[in-house]
Amino acid sequence: MRSDREAMEYDVVIIGGGPSGLSAAIHLKQLAASAGQEISVCLLEKGAEIGSHILSGAVLEPGALAELFPDWQARGAPLNTPAGEDRLLFLSEAGAIKLPTPPQMGNHGNYIISLGNFCRWLGEQAEALGVEIYPGFAAAEVLYREDGSVKGVATGDVGIGKDGEATANFQPGMELHARQTVFAEGCHGSLTKILTAKFNLRDGIDPQTYGIGIKELWEIDPAKHQPGLIVHTVGWPLTSDTYGGSFLYHLENNMVAVGMVVGLDYKNPWLSPFEEFQRYKTHPSIKGFFEGGRRISYGARALSEGGYQSVPKLSFPGGLLIGDTAGFLNVPKIKGTHMAMKSGMVAAVALFAHLGNPDAGTEAVDYAAQLKGSWLWTELYQVRNIRPAFKWGLYAGLAYGAIDTYLFRGKAPWTMRHHSDHSQLKGKNVCEKINYPKPDGKLTFDRLSSVFISGTNHEENQRCHLTLKDQSVAIDVNYARYGSPETRYCPAGVYEIIGEETGSPRLQINGQNCLHCKTCDIKDPTQNITWTVPEGGGGPNYPNM
Repeated sequence: MRSDREAMEYDVVIIGGGPSGLSAAIHLKQLAASAGQEISVCLLEKGAEIGSHILSGAVLEPGALAELFPDWQARGAPLNTPAGEDRLLFLSEAGAIKLPTPPQMGNHGNYIISLGNFCRWLGEQAEALGVEIYPGFAAAEVLYREDGSVKGVATGDVGIGKDGEATANFQPGMELHARQTVFAEGCHGSLTKILTAKFNLRDGIDPQTYGIGIKELWEIDPAKHQPGLIVHTVGWPLTSDTYGGSFLYHLENNMVAVGMVVGLDYKNPWLSPFEEFQRYKTHPSIKGFFEGGRRISYGARALSEGGYQSVPKLSFPGGLLIGDTAGFLNVPKIKGTHMAMKSGMVAAVALFAHLGNPDAGTEAVDYAAQLKGSWLWTELYQVRNIRPAFKWGLYAGLAYGAIDTYLFRGKAPWTMRHHSDHSQLKGKNVCEKINYPKPDGKLTFDRLSSVFISGTNHEENQRCHLTLKDQSVAIDVNYARYGSPETRYCPAGVYEIIGEETGSPRLQINGQNCLHCKTCDIKDPTQNITWTVPEGGGGPNYPNM
C-alpha cells in the first residue's frame, strides 16, 4: 500500500458500471438478503455518472432482465419502445434489396432502448439495495497480495500535470481492497490487458477480434417516425472484403438511433470507419429518414466480436472477468447486453458461494463451470462459426451463415479460428486510396463537430493517457508503410500528422478528443499505442445513448 493513499475494505469490488457490473452488484445484494446475510459491495465507474460512457444501438432482449427483476415493469425500467418491423437490406450504391431476416435477428418481444438510460436505472436499483457506487473514479492500477493474488485496485491520482509533476490540485488515489475483485471494464479493458498477461488468461485461446461501432442520435420529422422500426443493412458503402453493417432504430419521441459497425480486421489502411458511416447516411434508401431532422448526439466504442473461441480464462486468484471485457457478445444477433447481465448474475452466484466457504481458496473456480452450464454458453456456441466465415468475404459469409443456421443449426462438427485484427493491414502502396466526400453539415459531418456533441471533456493539464512504446515507430513504420492509419480509424481526430509540408512529419496526439473507444490500442499494426485511463470523470458524457 502506498503511504499517501487511504484504503477501503469490501467483500467485492466491481470495476465498471455497465450492465454486467451493475447486474453482478445487484444480484450479490439479492442473494445476501435472501440468506439474511450482509455483503459489502463497491462499484467504480470512470464516467462522470453511471451511463455517461455507455453506448450501444441498442435493442434489448429482456430475458436476463426478467431473471434479475421479474417485476421490472412495475419498477419502471426504461423499456419504452417494443420492437416492431424488422428489415434487413442489401445495399448497392444506388439501390436496395430486402433480404430474409435470419432467426437470430428477429426481434419480436425485444425493446429498442437507450442503454445509457437503462444503466442509470440499474444504478438506482443497485444503490437502493445498498451497493456503494462511486462514479468519476477511474481504476488505474491492480493491487496484489504477497501470494500474487489480486487484492483490489487503486484509483488514479488527480492533479498530475503534463510535466508529470503534482499541481496545486493534486489528490492521491484511493485503494479499494476486496476479497474478490470483478472486472467489468467493457471491451478491451486496460486493467484486463494487464491481468491477461500476468495470469496467462489467453493461453490456448484464439485472439479476440473486434469491431468499431459509430452511432448518432437524431430527432427526425414526426411524419417519418415509425416507433419500433428496426433496419439493418449490409453491403454499400463497405466493399465485400470488409465485414460490417449498419443499424437504424426508431425509439420513442421521434428519436432515431443510427450507426455502423466495421470489423477491425479490415485490410485497407486508407479505410475510415467514421467516413464510411457518413457515406452510408447518403444512400437513397436511408437519407430520407433524416431530411428535416437534427443530429443530437454522437459517440463510438469498440465491441468484442470473437465469441465462443475467443473467451479467455474467466477466473484467477482474487478476481473474475464478466461482460464485454470477457467477450460476451452474440454477433449474428447483434446483441450483448443480455449476455453481459447474465454473466454478472452467474458471477454473483459463484462469488456468494465462494465467499461463504472458508476453505475455497483465492480463486472462484466454479464461475466458469456455472457459466458453461447456462443458456449464455449455449448461445455463444451455436453462432461460433458465423463471424469467422466472413474472412471469405461478404457473399461467402452470408452463404455460410445460412448453411450453419438452417442446415447445421449451430452444431457443425468444426470450430473456425480467429486472427488478430492488428496483423491484417496491408501496405499503403498495395491498396486503393479512398477519397471521401466533404461533409455537408446537414446529413454528414466532420469528426471535430461530432466530438463536440459527444460531451467529451478532459482536464487539460494532465498527462496524456495515450502513449507510444517507441516514438520513432509512428513515422518510421506507421507513416512510411501504412500511411498513418491511426488518423483514419480513430473516430475522434485524436491522431494527427503535422509537418508534412516541411518534409518533417510527426504524430500529434490530441488526447482531449478521446472517446475512450480503445480502437487505437486494438488496431495499431505495430501494437505501439497503449490506452490507459485518464483522470476519473473525463471522456464523453453521452445523453440518451
